Amino acid sequence: MEALINSNLDMSASIAGILNENPRPEHLQALKTFTAALRDKDFREAVEEQVFSQLLQVLTRLSDELQAARGPDEDLHSVNLQLQLAAECFRAQRNSCVQSTRNQSLLRNLGFLDVSVKLLNFLHTTSLESRDSIFETLRCGVQFLGNLAVGNQMCKDDIWQLSFPDLLLHLLSVDDEKTVNYTSMVFHTCLDEAKVEELSESENIQLALRVMELCRTQPDLDWTVLIATQHFLKSSALVENMYSRMSHHERVTLLELLFAQLREEDPEECGIPPSVARFLANCFKNGCGAVLTLATGSTSSEEVLQEALTVISLLDVLCEMTSDHRQFMFLQDHPDLLVSTVELLQQVHAVGKASKNIFSTAQNFSSLSGDGDSSSHSPVISFKAHLVRLIGNLCYSNTNNQNKVREVEGIPLILDNCNIDSNNPFISQWSIFAIRNLLENNQQNQQLVAELERRGPADYSALRELGFLVEERDGSLLLKTVRKDS
Repeated sequence: MEALINSNLDMSASIAGILNENPRPEHLQALKTFTAALRDKDFREAVEEQVFSQLLQVLTRLSDELQAARGPDEDLHSVNLQLQLAAECFRAQRNSCVQSTRNQSLLRNLGFLDVSVKLLNFLHTTSLESRDSIFETLRCGVQFLGNLAVGNQMCKDDIWQLSFPDLLLHLLSVDDEKTVNYTSMVFHTCLDEAKVEELSESENIQLALRVMELCRTQPDLDWTVLIATQHFLKSSALVENMYSRMSHHERVTLLELLFAQLREEDPEECGIPPSVARFLANCFKNGCGAVLTLATGSTSSEEVLQEALTVISLLDVLCEMTSDHRQFMFLQDHPDLLVSTVELLQQVHAVGKASKNIFSTAQNFSSLSGDGDSSSHSPVISFKAHLVRLIGNLCYSNTNNQNKVREVEGIPLILDNCNIDSNNPFISQWSIFAIRNLLENNQQNQQLVAELERRGPADYSALRELGFLVEERDGSLLLKTVRKDS
């Protein structure tokens, strides 16, 4: 205990010396000694309020001096030392908050947060020449905010109030990956449901869009991905407002994150609200025709191509939502979604038959084996298969949808897609799946399929080639596997 008291006295004297003199390299060493001492838990908890008060005075003085040094006559050596001293103050503040609710509250009450945010606001806009030192100070300052926030709701709320939205947006736009990463950590730590709703407001939406842009351009920054998946995707208002302001390229990133979230191990825990599913279904229904532009082999603009890719991504998400997620099966009753999907399959199928294009059936299986054929990287690989899959999902145990598909002549269309197609791996399996769902407990559909046997291309002979037989049993048609010698 006596040693801790003596250390406190020594630190107090050292920091007081900094206040009474012009900045010198020895002052930096004194602060580094204090920072290192704060790594010890017992020392952290024993630091007296007076020492922290003196540290705050040092930080305040440095902040004022740096802001006064913006003129053309600035002394670069002096500015660089001031920046290093400020960075070391931030490190000391950062270390003092580690696993210490006492110090978090003490620093908050003393006013460290206001001074720190003021200095960070200055640093990200300054034209000072000491670029590397500025980044070092920014990093340490943001780390302090992160440690101050951990496990302390009052600190989280204060940080949010002082930094949202402008400072967070600016720090996420700094040309320094570490600063961006640390800022993402602070952002994630402070977020809660109420703060996410604030983000969805028009005047704040740019901050959310910046996070999504980082997810696209810097996918290795884990914190931004966690912000999006753990918070953004759970807010229908935010998803809709972001989507409406995004380019198609950015929408694809959002949809890829949605898809990944849906593929989580526990489908019930994906956290995506039903209203988001409803919104995406509307987007697909209203814009799905854009994918047909890919049939020409060339698009008039990058924007047209990205619009088509957005449709493909929307389809992937809807297929996943209607597979093993009971909470999204209300999409079976979504107005016109099923009919729009069947109609698009009809159009894509017709375009593929009319001439050789990206939607045509192919037998180029060598490309799927990895021989480098560029066709294997086509953006519409499996698109038709996924259309068939979505139709099958929407018809599962749903008599109304089974009937709708029959009424719009979708059953012969699906039978016509039972052929092996290297552009649509597994399309025959999804077609069999869809036919099975269309026939289940539906006598009218069963009768239609029975009448189609060997009547042109849209019969069920393709099923036989794949090893399946449509068999009548107890008044119902069943899909049955057959042996090759049968």
